[in-house]
Amino acid sequence: MARTFRTHPLTVRQVSVRRVIDLNPRMRRITVSGPQLGEFTSGDHPQPAFASPGFDDHVKLIFASDGDILGALPTQLEHGIEWPASTTRVARDYTPRRVDLDAGEVDLDFVLHGHGPAAAWARDAAPGDDLHMVGPKSSTVLPPELDWLVLVGDETALPAIGRFLDERPVDLPVQVLVSVSDPVARQELAVRAQDRLTWIVAAPDDPQALADAFGAVDLPDGNGYVWAGAESRALLPVRRELKNVRNLPKDRMNVTGYWHAAARTSAQAAIPSPLPWLATRAAVQLGLLDAVAATPARPLAEVASTLDVPAEPLGLLLPILVRYGLLAGDARELRLGPAGEELAGDEHAAEEFDGLDAELVLALGELAPALRTGQVPWQLRTGSTLLDQITGTEPAGTSARAEELVTELVESSESLSFLLDAALSDEVWARAREVLLLGPGSHVVAEALHRRCHPAQVRVRADPVLTRALQDELTEPASTIWVGENEQVRADLAVAAHALAHRTDAEAAALLGRLRAEAATALIIEAGQPDALGSGGHEVSLRSYARIGRGLRDPDAIAELAGAAGWQVHRVVPLGWGVQATVLR
Repeated sequence: MARTFRTHPLTVRQVSVRRVIDLNPRMRRITVSGPQLGEFTSGDHPQPAFASPGFDDHVKLIFASDGDILGALPTQLEHGIEWPASTTRVARDYTPRRVDLDAGEVDLDFVLHGHGPAAAWARDAAPGDDLHMVGPKSSTVLPPELDWLVLVGDETALPAIGRFLDERPVDLPVQVLVSVSDPVARQELAVRAQDRLTWIVAAPDDPQALADAFGAVDLPDGNGYVWAGAESRALLPVRRELKNVRNLPKDRMNVTGYWHAAARTSAQAAIPSPLPWLATRAAVQLGLLDAVAATPARPLAEVASTLDVPAEPLGLLLPILVRYGLLAGDARELRLGPAGEELAGDEHAAEEFDGLDAELVLALGELAPALRTGQVPWQLRTGSTLLDQITGTEPAGTSARAEELVTELVESSESLSFLLDAALSDEVWARAREVLLLGPGSHVVAEALHRRCHPAQVRVRADPVLTRALQDELTEPASTIWVGENEQVRADLAVAAHALAHRTDAEAAALLGRLRAEAATALIIEAGQPDALGSGGHEVSLRSYARIGRGLRDPDAIAELAGAAGWQVHRVVPLGWGVQATVLR
């Protein structure tokens, strides 16, 4: 599969305001500059110059609610950053509107509506004021050989749209669709004679206006690409139309919610008790939300018939689903509510109720007996370990279910793409000519080695289900040697990328013992602590307990397992975001 992004080293930079210009009453352009846009040293760590080659790159601006910015900043590592816990940190993503490293300048455009920390800072910003930022961590890679391209967005997407039109990463006519809440927000954009620019003026609380306008856009024949950035709810019907009506492949679209309306009801945040959560899970699994989205204002009996379920028990879900914003109306006329719009339009949000995380929540129903007996909650609920299920070695591990679980594990490991610089810069790679990869993150390591033109012969060992999932994610799967799960390998270096996270202690020890007989050095890449930047960090350890019977394995826990298998910990390399690489010899 063609890679849709390229990564960049993550560096914390301090810049200062050079100019402030009001583009219109709603948009302010702030030009920042400073020595740290070039190469500099942070502590003892040399850092690269700022790089932002993509039109929709994002830098993360960092603020502190108590004014103590030093206490809110991430820690700079040699390669990457770590986010320590902070109750006062506020971070917001912004697109660099213009990057001129020769002049040492970066333009950032701020929409001045609202009362957020970034808008408040921008309203008061003056030359000489300091600003701290991180990133970009990646840049979008457009597919090759495009015939047409459509850009869709609201005011917050204007920096990305304007930069695209200025820089033209692809030379072809572009359709541009922009929604603004006031005519004064319109800007001069670098459109060409063959481009088509459409402005929509709509109220901020009208999420349907952008979708209706996009529904009228004629997508030409040939290979095309749609990029969209706007308020999350406004993009849900756009995403559904691209997927269900226009049948655009995933790699031909990039639809990103840039911000959330204050009145928006989030399904994940709105389901506080087990009964609503279970009702929502049933609605997702049955396809109820998709059925209502496809044909709104239908009576319950017709929807039930479409789903091939009895109407009477299905009706028992209605009061709860309406109460929590999944549905609106009544049995005579069903429509999606705000939270239902979110779930029906975003498959990743739906996974909270019908994916691996949902299965872990259900496994925690066995939390009390697991704590009493020392057994693993997942195993108590299903009768086998997660490893046995994803490898299909137990009856519970049916092929279809195993593929679903493995696909989720592989997709979640994609985050390693932003963290591997430190691991791949370690000295263990200098003499590695035979490398064995294993775990759901193997494809990320293989891709990184391929991009670096590393001379090692790379083997990936996996069972058939994991092999298929990994091959689907690789740009050139044929450049990697694939070996079966039971095949013995001799290697200079074995790399386990997220291979322990779904294994119990006994299963992890068995894997490390096997590697001890196959390689002189091993690199174990695992999350050892929750990501303090994410909103769900307080739940991560308990989900790990549901999965493998223990919390996240910190370096001490990995050292204990490794020691029992005959390894010695040589060093621990922090990668950032709570992830570390442990070198074993």
